[in-house]
Amino acid sequence: MTRPPLPLAQINALSPEAFAEHFAGVLEHSPHYAEWVGAQRPFASVEDLAAAFAAAASADRPEAQLALIRAHPDLAGKAALAGEVTAESASEQASAGLGRLSSEEYAEFHRINAAYHARFNFPYVVCVRENTKETIFEGARRRLTHTPDEERRAALHEIGRIARLRVLDLVQATE
Repeated sequence: MTRPPLPLAQINALSPEAFAEHFAGVLEHSPHYAEWVGAQRPFASVEDLAAAFAAAASADRPEAQLALIRAHPDLAGKAALAGEVTAESASEQASAGLGRLSSEEYAEFHRINAAYHARFNFPYVVCVRENTKETIFEGARRRLTHTPDEERRAALHEIGRIARLRVLDLVQATE
């Protein structure tokens, strides 16, 4: 569900429950982070708010970080094709053209997704809104050479980038 953007002053004044509801979709299937970030208010800027989501994920226990990474869908995967991803993920994947792939491109994504799961036991996570399908493919091939620890850090970095853009969508720009 897309929510209308609110001014930062109003966000800082929301009840804890309303804040958590407004930002529940910032980190994939992980609304508890919105509760944690909401407790840190007030925020001086939207960038501070966005950074708080990235910091929450980075500061969490390794098991929770893996759960957050695993909450992300495979790019152009079966869940995306079946419409079983969050509205945020569906929109983001469509923005990079992942909903309009050729059969060869779908097959390549399935090979990449399978290789990722086999090597890291989690999906390839990338901020698709900041990429094209070509750079997504190139990045996946390059990141398959990472160690598991390097790739966990890379995935968390990308999750922070995704969170930033999702927060920007939920906060009204100042004039």
